[in-house]
Amino acid sequence: MALAKIKKVVITAYGDESVLAVVEAELPAPAAGEVQLAVEYTIVSGSDVNMRRGTYPLQKKPPLTPGYSVVGTVVANGQGCSKFAVGDWVACLSKYEGQAERINLPEKYLVRVPDGVDGGEAVVFFFRSAKVKAGQRIFVHGLSGGVGGALLRLGKVMGAEVYGTASAKKHEELRALGAVPLDYSNKNWIGEMKQLGGVDAVFDALGYESFDESYSILKKGGVLVGYGQNLPAWTGGPERNPVPMILKLFARNLAVWTGKRATFFGVMRGSKYFSADLATLFDWLKEGKIAVPVKARFGLDEIKEAHTAYAASAGMGSIVIEVARP
Repeated sequence: MALAKIKKVVITAYGDESVLAVVEAELPAPAAGEVQLAVEYTIVSGSDVNMRRGTYPLQKKPPLTPGYSVVGTVVANGQGCSKFAVGDWVACLSKYEGQAERINLPEKYLVRVPDGVDGGEAVVFFFRSAKVKAGQRIFVHGLSGGVGGALLRLGKVMGAEVYGTASAKKHEELRALGAVPLDYSNKNWIGEMKQLGGVDAVFDALGYESFDESYSILKKGGVLVGYGQNLPAWTGGPERNPVPMILKLFARNLAVWTGKRATFFGVMRGSKYFSADLATLFDWLKEGKIAVPVKARFGLDEIKEAHTAYAASAGMGSIVIEVARP
């Protein structure tokens, strides 16, 4: 198979949207154990934005191509690959290189996308860390965002009471989805959740001081799931070293007498649960048990506009990049 000429996004240096560029490149044939996809959909996520800012943990240095997840069509199999046929529709947690017209990915990480699923919704898709059960109370920071909205819907499917922070202008829509939104612009939510007796799980993408606040509203036996360090980006503050924050988070587990625990979650595509969990989510999406809101769609050449829209935080849902626009 010859080199494929493609267009892809490149983060040329750390900084704002101006450091993004769309360039032409050549992609080699897939190596042994790899499958080449023609990318149809990818997203702009917090991970991509933090990579652009240079704050994503253990990230590659620029120049680099972001793109944390993709949905696409198989166009070629590398040596030893036979699980998928050319033309099959699949999804993958790519971590890098997803914002491109084509990508080579390890076959073992690909998951088939069922017919009848909207590809723009499929690409947007961690509840296992918290073991959420029916009747429990959970709290989600950024309830109206892409991940927050997904957690809201998963929480409702599991039968949980869902609380969380969001801007006041999004409260009505969140209530319609069955959540109890609280104003993120003040700290009143802390006292309100304590008055209710605390929560069984908190999902916190902010990090730093927010982890302390989230831990304070846990009931005995509750769990804090940290999965980001977005507080500086949200507040416009200076970049900060995340290592002390993560160490402090895990140190909470030394206080065994509290009955509380804390963990830092990262999606691990090599986990024995990953493929099965993702397949279940796709089935729920197809059956209508869950919905994935998409607030904006952009073409690959509109990547700067997509990052600007992400920063604006207008509306609910995720931002999808339609690489191969319908």
